[in-house]
Amino acid sequence: MTNFYSAVFFDMDGLFVDSEPLWLNAETELMANFGYQWTQDDQNYCLGGPLSKVGQYMFDKVKTDKSAQYFTDSVISLMTRKLSTGAPVMPGALELLDDFKQNKIPTALVSASPRVLVDAVLQSVPQHSFSFSLSADDVVNPKPNPEAYLMAAEKFGVQIQDCLILEDSPNGVKAAIASGAHTIAVPHFVEILPKDRLRVIQSLRELSYYNLQISYEQDRLV
Repeated sequence: MTNFYSAVFFDMDGLFVDSEPLWLNAETELMANFGYQWTQDDQNYCLGGPLSKVGQYMFDKVKTDKSAQYFTDSVISLMTRKLSTGAPVMPGALELLDDFKQNKIPTALVSASPRVLVDAVLQSVPQHSFSFSLSADDVVNPKPNPEAYLMAAEKFGVQIQDCLILEDSPNGVKAAIASGAHTIAVPHFVEILPKDRLRVIQSLRELSYYNLQISYEQDRLV
């Protein structure tokens, strides 16, 4: 019998790296070209993707002969340039990842962003120890669909019900819960309330292999 989760999956934007300010800048910059003032409420609606939803939302907000796909492609292009210089890693993320590595716990990065953005982030954080990453391009149905998390568990050969997912956005949490995994949310902009198999904390700095081992014993009873 194990005494820890079979694997731990990290979301990327807003959970592993502090990229949400970059997203806000990119979205604001793009929409200003069409005379639209992008607000925090607009960004909150788009948190967690998928990017097709973001593009459609932008398209619906302006009167233009451009397409929803144009907005999706444009914001990806802007973010690729911004991430090429790196995004700050969230406080406690690398320490927690190293803690898992030292204790031989499998980890992976599972994102709703496209592959080009996931690779840009991973290249800017070479000290990461993820076994692999999954992007929106690797699945048919990105978050809030649980497909990516189910695929990640399958790649490790473990049961998703015995895994832990770390998320920050409502859409990401929906995907995590729908997968059947245990979930810890670290929300920043939109409130997320705890429920069965979902804990809510303020920072990854609150987590360690040791205290998660205690949580695992409790989670097995849920």
